[in-house]
Amino acid sequence: MTEPLVRIENLFKIFGKNPQSVMPLVHEGRSKDDILAETGHTVGLRDINLEIEKGEIFVIMGLSGSGKSTLIRHFNRLIDPTDGALYVDGVDVMSLSQKQLEDFRRHKMSMVFQRFGLLPHRTVLDNVAYGLAVQNVAKDERNEKAREWLITVGLEGYEDQYPSQLSGGQQQRVGLARALCTDPEILLMDEAFSALDPLIRSGMQDQLIELQDKLHKTIIFITHDLDEALRLGDKIAILKDGVLSQIGRPEDILLNPADDYVEAFVRDVNRARVLSVDVVKKPAKCRLTTEKIDDALKQMRGWKEDYGYVFHEDEYMGVVTQKELEKACNSVEADQPALHEIAEGGPSLEPDTVLQDALPATLESEYPVPIVSDDGECHGVLSRQDMIGILANSNEGSGDDPKPAAEK
Repeated sequence: MTEPLVRIENLFKIFGKNPQSVMPLVHEGRSKDDILAETGHTVGLRDINLEIEKGEIFVIMGLSGSGKSTLIRHFNRLIDPTDGALYVDGVDVMSLSQKQLEDFRRHKMSMVFQRFGLLPHRTVLDNVAYGLAVQNVAKDERNEKAREWLITVGLEGYEDQYPSQLSGGQQQRVGLARALCTDPEILLMDEAFSALDPLIRSGMQDQLIELQDKLHKTIIFITHDLDEALRLGDKIAILKDGVLSQIGRPEDILLNPADDYVEAFVRDVNRARVLSVDVVKKPAKCRLTTEKIDDALKQMRGWKEDYGYVFHEDEYMGVVTQKELEKACNSVEADQPALHEIAEGGPSLEPDTVLQDALPATLESEYPVPIVSDDGECHGVLSRQDMIGILANSNEGSGDDPKPAAEK
């Protein structure tokens, strides 16, 4: 099994004058509020264990005070843990000397901040090239790379502008270009889009997804917004009061919340806009595997359904019913047609189609709609009843405890 790029083991962070003195209370399971009242120390993180795979977007989310920004600052040791271990690419980050740590920060990771963090007295080009300047890269080389990244983030022509002359969205694009210019393996993004207007924020999310498709970086992304987490994350970790409530893929979080806290988060999410058909599909049991009419009829009589899906040369051709097969078998014609010639064309869905876009096809089709990839592989089917069930379940409990206030 491939070793994860980042691994955190039993990590604790206590804020106060004597953190180690509080650890016995933490291990006893005393609450954050009790420990604060008794000792004046704040439990920031409690027994965090997680693994992050190379090339994935790993989202850490929670409400204000949940510990998410504290956690991300442990990855590059802007904050040291009270206890626990952190490994990046097999290296024990806590064992690094100051010189090694500086080199680690310059080459292994880059960070994008919520408030942009640009240098106001430097031009856009110099801001983007700043990390390379710290690495002592020659001016011509670093400026050339900076220009390439400005083109990538759509800011060609803004090289000589200053941050104050740019919009918020443009400033964050500069911050993103600066972080990527050093070609880090890991990108840390702490509430990177939270300060942006909704439309600009959505555009930056689109750009990050587009860049990730090309770059395949490992991105650790902090947010308090569940919709953003579900849109961006390959995996999501949800924090509450410094404790991990759940780690999973977006569909796992939505369909199988681990506790009441997570359930409150996901209750009002529009599943139709988030879940893909590949997540909620059922097995395709009715795919016919022959081109001959009589063999297809024998095959169909072996299952309870009176229809089958027809493929020809890795292309979905449609549905054929038992009645049509029997009619073709009883025909007086000398030559029987090929199976795909009598199939009735119908809709199919791609695996990554979201439920919202799949809804018309499933509601209008008499049969479950097959989910077919470009290479002709049938991944499963989605029926009208399955679709209605998934969407109906998303509204259950709407009259129960409200969603956390910050998420309304």
